[in-house]
Amino acid sequence: MARQEEVDRKQEEADRYRKAAEDALQQLDWAIGYLHGIRKLDVSRALAKNRTYIRRELMGRAEQPLPAQQTKQT
Repeated sequence: MARQEEVDRKQEEADRYRKAAEDALQQLDWAIGYLHGIRKLDVSRALAKNRTYIRRELMGRAEQPLPAQQTKQT
């Protein structure tokens, strides 16, 4: 039983880290949208590339474009 408890504890810890990473990505999404809205396009594009890398390479998730990435301004 101790082995299963250890596995459960590590899974809970991994879940907490994944949730924290998802929360941080949501904050990054907001920042990208804000910067895009105030016409800081170079900065918003750079952050969007970082966001894409994090989602795809580090989290193993498909990229979801931001509304700002779909406009004619970018």
